[in-house]
Amino acid sequence: MIYHCYKNHRFQDSSIQVIAQARAIILKYVEEGYDLTLRQLYYRFVALDLFPDDRTWTKLSSGRWVRDPNGTKNADPNYDWLGMILNDARLAGLLPWDTIVDRTREMLQNSHWDSPDQIIQSAAQSFRVNTRDTQENYIEVWVEKEALVGVLERVCQDQDVPYMACRGYVSQSTMWQASLRFIKAEDEGKTCHILHLGDHDPSGIDMTRDIQDRLDMFNSCVIVRRIALTMDQIEQYSPPPNPAKITDSRSDSYIAEYGGQSWELDSLEPQTIHELITEEVNNLTDLDARESRISEQLFGTKMLNSVSRNWSKIVKMLQKRHE
Repeated sequence: MIYHCYKNHRFQDSSIQVIAQARAIILKYVEEGYDLTLRQLYYRFVALDLFPDDRTWTKLSSGRWVRDPNGTKNADPNYDWLGMILNDARLAGLLPWDTIVDRTREMLQNSHWDSPDQIIQSAAQSFRVNTRDTQENYIEVWVEKEALVGVLERVCQDQDVPYMACRGYVSQSTMWQASLRFIKAEDEGKTCHILHLGDHDPSGIDMTRDIQDRLDMFNSCVIVRRIALTMDQIEQYSPPPNPAKITDSRSDSYIAEYGGQSWELDSLEPQTIHELITEEVNNLTDLDARESRISEQLFGTKMLNSVSRNWSKIVKMLQKRHE
């Protein structure tokens, strides 16, 4: 983890306590192999009831938040307050820079190597065979929010299934391109599945329906199944609620069925999401057939590593052939 002090700051006692709590949560995530977004860290504070008792709020019909002793700690002012404290703490060198991430902005650049054996070593590390090409089911995992791609990345790469951040409702172009993938897989005799994860709110629930309806319209037979968030999971994991958005055009039907509260997918622990996806994917997988393909992949990796280690000998041999 990378700590660096860029700016001195004098913190209040309440802020020092928040920083210590944030550091403990971050270290737990690091031990499990995850980084996290500010929103995920915020939801850990809400779920663990770490915000001070005097920071309870009610949102007025005007949209303004006001202090209310009978209100909720799951409120935008607490998110902003936590963000300011953590920003100052990182600048002061009290929290690591490389564990709280912004997944909405990424710099892209070409890869570079100093010598051919380095690119071969890199190829060995990234060498993959399609461990699912002999499977009867073709699976993709779609998540509503781009901020959760980092959680999906680890489990979906391990499972060798494609994954995508929908960023809300999927664009028509992206949906049409997806239908072509599914139709191609169907033509190869596979049954296609989308495992969809989204917020439990008026739009989040409706997005699962929308994905199914539009892919049906594009003549794909894909089966779309919502695996999170569900009411059963809300009862099991007790994520912190939000008021349902009454400004959402779908709120009336949502409130009639689920009541006036909604829940965000971000509030689930990354490990919980990892386990949900793993279970659902494994239920659609011939594990023995996939294990056979993984063995082929390991053999290919071993061969590439051998070439990288013996690159100088290979070069000398090739030079002799050309003399």
